[in-house]
Amino acid sequence: MSVRPLARILVPLAGSDLDDTVLGRVEELACLSGAQVILLRVVHCHLRDMRPVETERAWAILGAVRTRLLRAGVPVRSVTGYGEIAQVIVEKAAEYDVDVIAMGTRGHGAWRRVLEASVPDSVRHQSRVPVLLIRKGSGTAAA
Repeated sequence: MSVRPLARILVPLAGSDLDDTVLGRVEELACLSGAQVILLRVVHCHLRDMRPVETERAWAILGAVRTRLLRAGVPVRSVTGYGEIAQVIVEKAAEYDVDVIAMGTRGHGAWRRVLEASVPDSVRHQSRVPVLLIRKGSGTAAA
């Protein structure tokens, strides 16, 4: 069995405190592997009037994170997507032929995940590539 080196890592940004935890680990991984990081911000809004505002916010978030990674010497690409968050993440992973999706999770218990639709769980079940879930504050990956 041959191991394929990481070439592209997709990082969906939530625009929350989870992003810093995920980005710290992804930055390390990208520096070690030489992988390109593809930053994704999904614009999900039910009102058309909000789409331009949310799109502008998405690009602002992407720009700040892009600058951080470029300063660390990490090759980076920024993209947006529109629609249901988990579905767009999986579609973009296929579109950009990524090797892994790295995203944050709050580490809620099984019952809470059943009651609340969890984007990381949905992505994990739909994705054809591995999903690296990084718990908030722990700096470690979840299986």
